[in-house]
Amino acid sequence: MEVEQINKGKYEHYMQKEIHEQPESLTTTMRGRLIRGGSCKAKSVLLGGLKDHLRTIRRSRRIVFIGCGTSYNAALAARPILEELSGIIVIMEIASDLVDRQGPIYREDTTVFVSQSGETADTLQALEYALENGALCVGITNTVGSAIARHTHCRIHINAGCEIGVASTKAYTSQIVVMAMLALAIGDDTISSQGRREAIIDGLFDLPNKVKEVLKLDEEMKDLAKLLIAEQSLLVFGRGYNYATALEGALKVKEVSLMHSEGILAGEMKHGPLALVDETLPIVVIATRDACFSKQQSVIQQLHARKGRLIVMCSKGDAASVSVGGSCRTVEVPVVEDCLQPVINIVPLQLLAYHLTVLRGYNVDQPRNLAKSVTTQ
Repeated sequence: MEVEQINKGKYEHYMQKEIHEQPESLTTTMRGRLIRGGSCKAKSVLLGGLKDHLRTIRRSRRIVFIGCGTSYNAALAARPILEELSGIIVIMEIASDLVDRQGPIYREDTTVFVSQSGETADTLQALEYALENGALCVGITNTVGSAIARHTHCRIHINAGCEIGVASTKAYTSQIVVMAMLALAIGDDTISSQGRREAIIDGLFDLPNKVKEVLKLDEEMKDLAKLLIAEQSLLVFGRGYNYATALEGALKVKEVSLMHSEGILAGEMKHGPLALVDETLPIVVIATRDACFSKQQSVIQQLHARKGRLIVMCSKGDAASVSVGGSCRTVEVPVVEDCLQPVINIVPLQLLAYHLTVLRGYNVDQPRNLAKSVTTQ
C-alpha cells in the first residue's frame, strides 16, 4: 500500500476521499483493457486473465453471479448488459443463500464470484461448493493474492486502489465497469451487436470525465442532506439498470448514516410499498434516460398524486419534464450509455449518505457493528 493511499490528503474522511477518487480509480480499472481500434481494427476489450477461458464461458448453460451486499448490487447492475451481449441466462445468487439452499450448480455453468476483499466468508463457502460441482469459477476482486483470487480458475482484478472506508464506494463503480467489460469480451464474437459494443466502449472511455462532472453536485447533495437530517426513513425507487442503484443507494444510507432506507423495484410499487407514501416520507426516484424512462415518469406521477415528497434523479435537461409542475426536487446527472448509467447515478447517493452521516455526527469510515472484511456470519 502506498503512503499517499493511506493519507486523507485534503479530505476529512476516507469515504469522502474514495468517492472523489472515482474518476482516477475508473481510469485505472480500464487501463490497458480497452482497445480503441484503428483504421482496420474494431474497438474491443482485452481481459488477460480470461482469454484462455472465453470459449468455455460462451458455451456455458448459465452464468451465475455470486456475491454479498455491495458486490451483489454491482453484479445486479451489470446483469442486463451481460444477458444482452452474451445471450446466456444470467442468474443472481446471494452467497449465503446459495450455500444455505445448496442450490443447483452444474458443470456447464460459469460461476462468477464478486468480492471487494476477496476474503468474504460466505462467498468463499459458495466458491468451495461450486468447485465441488465442477463449474468454471471466475473471481472479480480488488485484492491481489486474496483467497478468491487464488482459488478460482481465472480472475479479473478491478484495480480500484486501496479502499479504507468500511462502506464501499469506488470498488462498487469499478466492479460495474469490470463486469460491463466482461460482457463486451464474452459478446465479442457476435457481429450483430458490434455497433452496440463500440458505443459502450466509447462510453467507457468518457466515463471518468462524466464522473468528474457528477462530483460537482457535492454541495447540492449536502443541502439535500440538511433537509433529511431528522428523517426516520427514506425510500429509493429504481428499475431496469437502476434497480441496483436503488438498492445500493439505500444500502449506503443505512450503512453509514444509520437511517432506515429501502431500495425498491419501481415495478413493485403497487404491490405494497405505495401504502407507505404520504407527504412526510422522502422518496428518491431514479428516472434517467433509458428504456424504462416513460415507466418511471408514470411512477413519479402516481407518487405525486398521493402527495409523495419526491426527489427525482434525472438526466441533464429533463428537470422540467419529470418534476410534475415544479413540485419535485430534482438532481440532474450527465447522460451516458444506458448500461453505464448506474456508475453515474450512484455517485450523488454516495455523497448524500456521506453528508447525512457527518451532519448526524456518526463515524462515516467505521459504521457501528460493521467491518471491512466479513469473515464470519
